[in-house]
Amino acid sequence: MKYTGERVIPKLMNPKNGLLLEHIQRYEFARKYSTGRVLDIACGSGYGSEILLKDTNCINEVVGIDICSESIEYAKSNYNFPKTSYYVDDCLNSNLHKIYGIFDTIISFETIEHFKDDELFVKNLFNLLKPDGTLIISTPFGKGKSLPCSSPFHVYQYKEEEFIDILSPFQNITMYHQSGDAIELPKLNKKYYLMVAICKKV
Repeated sequence: MKYTGERVIPKLMNPKNGLLLEHIQRYEFARKYSTGRVLDIACGSGYGSEILLKDTNCINEVVGIDICSESIEYAKSNYNFPKTSYYVDDCLNSNLHKIYGIFDTIISFETIEHFKDDELFVKNLFNLLKPDGTLIISTPFGKGKSLPCSSPFHVYQYKEEEFIDILSPFQNITMYHQSGDAIELPKLNKKYYLMVAICKKV
């Protein structure tokens, strides 16, 4: 498997690579909120499972889903642990909750900006989450959905208020921001490039 575009494959990347370190930081952040049955949707190469399961007894299972069969085969070969399972499927498949059941925690990192039907994606996340479950979802800041996006991999990039609006089916949304060195509640006069929302299904 080759590293291309936005795919993060730690074993093929320089351990000091900034993109890699930022992604690892997000999974370490998510681990603090992850319990029970966990879904990593658009899991890519599966490296997140190793981080989530490190030094914790709070997670019973990690299910990874990705549309790329090559990524899933790589995950099965490189991150196959007793509590993990990986499947090829489409994030926009409205039957995901019927196929895989429901989860205590869902993690979705840098996925929602990759397709136009973001409302369907959020609806799928809502259906996949148990009552009182936790969604941890991130996306980069941008100029807004109505403006062209400079990234060749993204359909559009949200402003913060647009991201909160699309997550409206959920409640108790807490918005964190990421800079190169931290994921934190936003501080005045500090520039951030990505937002991470912690959402509850009440």
